[in-house]
Amino acid sequence: MICLFRNAQSPRNIAKLAGSGLLTLICLAAFPVAADFPEFTTLVKEASPAVVNIRTTRSVNSRLDGFSEDEVPELFRRFFRDSPERRQPLPGAGSGFVIESDGYILTNNHVVDGAEEIIVALSDRREREATIVGQDALSDLALLKIDETDLPVLSIGSSGDLQPGEWVVAIGSPFGFEHSVTAGIVSAIGRSLPENDGNYVPFIQTDVAINPGNSGGPLLDLNGRVVGINSQIFTRSGGFMGLSFAIPIDVAMEVVSQLKEKGSVSRGWLGVLIQRVDRDLAESFGLDRAAGALVTQVFADSPAEAGGLREGDIITHFNGKEIDLSSDLPHLVGRIKAESTAEIEIVRKGEKQTLSVVIGKLEDSAVAGNRAAPDRNPEGNVLGIEVAEIERSDRDRLGVKSGVVIRRIVAGPARDAGLQRGDIITDFDGESITSVAQLEGLIEALPAGITVHARIVRNREPQYVALKLPAD
Repeated sequence: MICLFRNAQSPRNIAKLAGSGLLTLICLAAFPVAADFPEFTTLVKEASPAVVNIRTTRSVNSRLDGFSEDEVPELFRRFFRDSPERRQPLPGAGSGFVIESDGYILTNNHVVDGAEEIIVALSDRREREATIVGQDALSDLALLKIDETDLPVLSIGSSGDLQPGEWVVAIGSPFGFEHSVTAGIVSAIGRSLPENDGNYVPFIQTDVAINPGNSGGPLLDLNGRVVGINSQIFTRSGGFMGLSFAIPIDVAMEVVSQLKEKGSVSRGWLGVLIQRVDRDLAESFGLDRAAGALVTQVFADSPAEAGGLREGDIITHFNGKEIDLSSDLPHLVGRIKAESTAEIEIVRKGEKQTLSVVIGKLEDSAVAGNRAAPDRNPEGNVLGIEVAEIERSDRDRLGVKSGVVIRRIVAGPARDAGLQRGDIITDFDGESITSVAQLEGLIEALPAGITVHARIVRNREPQYVALKLPAD
């Protein structure tokens, strides 16, 4: 606060003027007045009755420390069978919320997966046994049903309008403490998680305190509407560390609709492997910025192959939506219905094209040292690699149709880019590689100081790398 003394000629006059009433004190705020924090009590009072606690039991009879009973020798099977601990059920706990008054409840799949008994505890202390209407492992969602009517329900909002910085509230049962309330802000949207099947869910990242037992509970906006389902945390300690992830409610309700209708979920499938485009790759492909999804492999007999996509294409838009990060593409493809046509904008050899691709259906199976004959010795080439031909009989085993294998690697651009002995180079600077001589010719023709890209296959996994040639 800054205070100004009006009518005072000097500090000595302040005391005299204050006593005479001739001094005017004017105080100005040095900083903008902070906005009031949101008030959550009304929101929580209205939303809590629709939030439930879920308890499950899983028998240890079906698994013995990670092995099925049939895989364990009889000697040890008898030991575990006679163990008192083995005969006791394993308890589990989580959260959920009522989405329809006649007993439909939404929660995480991992809360109820494999459960022999599911008990739903309502806010008024009534307990009911639940049945599973449908489960979807890819989105980690499960729809439950209890035999009740006239239940309180939560209002379903929209996650599409969420922005980082918005206040959100979580209600759940962390560590069994029912109807615990925590609050925070949206940290980011559209997050892909590297583990499990996170690529099919554009998670909402928050700093709301989420712990074991919160799973399946609602994430609410300030109007009390559900915008997400609390699902995962990032932790090194087993507890909250400031990174929580929720499934967007828009994605969840699409899943719920299919689970209620047929008990399972169908997703779109394109049939490509992709990688992110970094600055060096963007430069090598002639892009003005690092964005899009770089196609590293097109699967045989896939919708992508039928639609004309090629390895080395960079997908920039899918059905009019920009692909800024490569992780954006699986989110969009997975939500589109099979047999529908998608417009895909690509950059191929520096030119923009639009392809029409009929999207297929994602099947469950879709989620789930090299030997070479020596050839010439190109030791001393500018990349610092020595390559050899691949025998035709080895190509199927290595998962390639053509290419050359790196037999030796020395200091140079290839090593700097992370190439390794045994990597197979299938494309170089946009050209499909069929022989050592061809690759050597392309390398010799390269001007100094440029950046080129190469497609390699390592352990049957394709990827693109950018190679920076020295300036001299």
